[in-house]
Amino acid sequence: MTHARDRWTLDDITALFDGVFMPHYHTRLIRGGDEPLYRPANVETPYHQVIFARGYYASALHEISHWCIAGEKRRQLEDYGYWYAPDGRNAEQQIAFENSEVAPQALEYLFTQACGRSFHVSVDNLGGDLDVDRSAFEKRVMARAERYEGEGLPVRADAFRHALNHYYRVGGQRETAITQGLERLQGS
Repeated sequence: MTHARDRWTLDDITALFDGVFMPHYHTRLIRGGDEPLYRPANVETPYHQVIFARGYYASALHEISHWCIAGEKRRQLEDYGYWYAPDGRNAEQQIAFENSEVAPQALEYLFTQACGRSFHVSVDNLGGDLDVDRSAFEKRVMARAERYEGEGLPVRADAFRHALNHYYRVGGQRETAITQGLERLQGS
């Protein structure tokens, strides 16, 4: 079996995502530029795009997490219709950011674990004078991950984690991992 670190390629994560979700959800994972973005299908692009930043593997897992949570209506809106205050947020904006990030980062943690990688929470607020309590936020994210484990993951998240686990932890072939993810979707 190939060591998991040798398999952390953008080609693999993209193929796994596209293989599991393109057939039913018409959604592809796309390497982007400086900022991540979700774009619904339009006249020029007949499929939805989960665009992750700068080719970072962790960014891909994070953006996939957002997509796995977004409902059907939100998936018809650019960036799911959410606001985003850039780096340098004030205390109120940071609380809103953290509240909206607990669930996606909990899924990202579970995906990261399925890949055999290390996870680091992101408070995404490096500028300004605000003192952010990273430890408290991390505790909230881990508590949400435990809740997902106990109550079950959203359907798409479960299918993707299953594919990741088969590919990275079991060491299965990419095509088999995709098939298992598809089966998980159909069985829900």
